[in-house]
Amino acid sequence: MFNLKDIISSIADVGKKIFKKKESIKKNDVESIVSLCDDLISNKGAAFGITVARDITELYQTLSEEKKLLFFKKINEKYKPSFTKVNQAIDIYKSSQNEKTLSDLFKVSEGSRRELFRRMNMAPNGTAIIVSLREDLIKVLKNNSDLTPLDNDLRHLFRAWFNPGFLKLEKITWDTKAAVLEKIIEYERVHQIKDMNELKRRLGEDRRFFSYFHPALEDEPIIFVEVALTKGLGKSIQELLKPTAAGNKKNDTATFYSISNCQDGLSRVTLGNFLIKRVVYEIQEELPHIKNFGTLSPIPGFRDWFSYLEEKRLKNILQDTVGKDISFLKSKNLKIGDKRIIENSKAIKKLVAHYIVNEKNTKGLPINEVSRFHLGNGAIVEDIVINANISEVGFQRSFGIMANYLYELKNIEENHENYMNTKKIITSDKLKKYLV
Repeated sequence: MFNLKDIISSIADVGKKIFKKKESIKKNDVESIVSLCDDLISNKGAAFGITVARDITELYQTLSEEKKLLFFKKINEKYKPSFTKVNQAIDIYKSSQNEKTLSDLFKVSEGSRRELFRRMNMAPNGTAIIVSLREDLIKVLKNNSDLTPLDNDLRHLFRAWFNPGFLKLEKITWDTKAAVLEKIIEYERVHQIKDMNELKRRLGEDRRFFSYFHPALEDEPIIFVEVALTKGLGKSIQELLKPTAAGNKKNDTATFYSISNCQDGLSRVTLGNFLIKRVVYEIQEELPHIKNFGTLSPIPGFRDWFSYLEEKRLKNILQDTVGKDISFLKSKNLKIGDKRIIENSKAIKKLVAHYIVNEKNTKGLPINEVSRFHLGNGAIVEDIVINANISEVGFQRSFGIMANYLYELKNIEENHENYMNTKKIITSDKLKKYLV
């Protein structure tokens, strides 16, 4: 039997120790935070978990960039799995295979890093701070590969915490809270929104704008997508962003033209594919006359890739294509709207199609991240569009060239399975002629 008096006394003792420890805590001090982390994941941290978690998150925010890196290294090493304990747990499981020994093995192999973050999440505003913490971690990962396991643990937790089942989809309109609209302007990553007037145009009658929100991040968009209702797939981002009149009843297509991840700390935590499919459903429910779904997508990285392409390889890709001398694209004096881009459109389309479909990374997937995203969602590469984005940004990305990806609803799942299982990339008939 538990003695209530003993329990109260024990809690009081823990409280006194924690209060005494707080008096010695210093801001921007890694050792103080790590000591609190020890308390948090120990049994004595259970009674005052919220208080200790709050102290940790508050102190973390006082750390300098250098101290944050030191903090990451300390908790990465201190709370990693013990190989000795893992081997012992494996031996126990082999000798007695049951639910308990399997559970014990899983717990030991996980280590304590994930549990530390789970308990830190008890702090007021804990989720937002931990997302910000991962953003800090990502900044130093490139030069500190030893921290990759720590990042993997955070990604593992975020996949559960930001499961689409926990997210709320909201349609963004001009009546949405001003605080949210201001953040949308700030977070737009694909096609800059200059001010509220420009945002208002993107919320017009023949536009749709949807965003995911998380209950722990109030008024903070997680990821959003912008859609234009068009007659056929959109072919010019400048046309899509123009002021428009009332909705056109002849529109038959939803053209997705921008999707932005708002929280850098959630990068590589898959959310966009769920958002697109959910938005397709919402548009079908609201506008049954919209039958076609696709994108007008940027091709980031194409211009950089081309700048390093050797002449011999370029000729091999273009082969006998008419107008295959496109070396002018490497000129430092090349300007937006250069007529040679249109004049050599066939050769350029062939090169871009090759880049999207045939240029692969070490995993055998397209090197272009936008292509990987849409193909992984079950889309097909529909078309290459010259002069689709004649802005400075569009020209720097890919000479103003963009791509149409088409979501054929009846084939999405099959396309997705083929891509994921066999890396098969499906293209439209109009594009196949450029890939011969």
